[in-house]
Amino acid sequence: MNIENLLIEAKKLSTPELSDALDYFSLPGVVYELKSVTGNRSFAGRAWTVRYIPVDHNNPGSVGDYIDQVQSDDVVVIDNAGRTDCTVWGGILSQVASKKGIAGTVINGVSRDTTVAIDAGYPIFALSHFMRTGKDRVQVAEICGAVNLGGTLVNHGDIIVADTDGVVVLELSIAEKVINRAREMKEIEDEIVKDALDGMSIKEAREKHNYHLLQRNPTK
Repeated sequence: MNIENLLIEAKKLSTPELSDALDYFSLPGVVYELKSVTGNRSFAGRAWTVRYIPVDHNNPGSVGDYIDQVQSDDVVVIDNAGRTDCTVWGGILSQVASKKGIAGTVINGVSRDTTVAIDAGYPIFALSHFMRTGKDRVQVAEICGAVNLGGTLVNHGDIIVADTDGVVVLELSIAEKVINRAREMKEIEDEIVKDALDGMSIKEAREKHNYHLLQRNPTK
């Protein structure tokens, strides 16, 4: 499955469904603590990674000019080392990203100008939001490299899926099998719901479809 088809299929699945599939294969990919700070918006796209470090006062660098290189439908993934004392994303970036058609931003850290992002219809997932600027406090150390997102490794180009329940990372080499397994499990759960709504007890419906074994890989 090529990347375009992977993204099409990923957008049909929720983060709980993908998380269950990751569990089935005993794979990492669930991101801890990040949540939507701009309302209930979901997206999927390829990671465009940025890593920040504390500012070098002898040679201060940029805080956000990389946005010119990000393509539509990419997801900006920012590692600010989990800092909550200063932001690495604000209103200017939200408005530019929305205009460019960027899918969303996820941050191992905090963002600001939340109302501006909401008004622009731009989704942000972060540890929280805070008003203090990152200028003269942090600077970009690397773009398009490996980053830490809530304890999960993200490589440039990985698939990012985010919704009301959080954020999931799918490494490209395993994305297809995880998506396929998530789709299979979703179909089974849909059958359980159908049987239950048709009058079968939950216990009977779950037993019929081996619900309690869905996340167990028989080969492990």
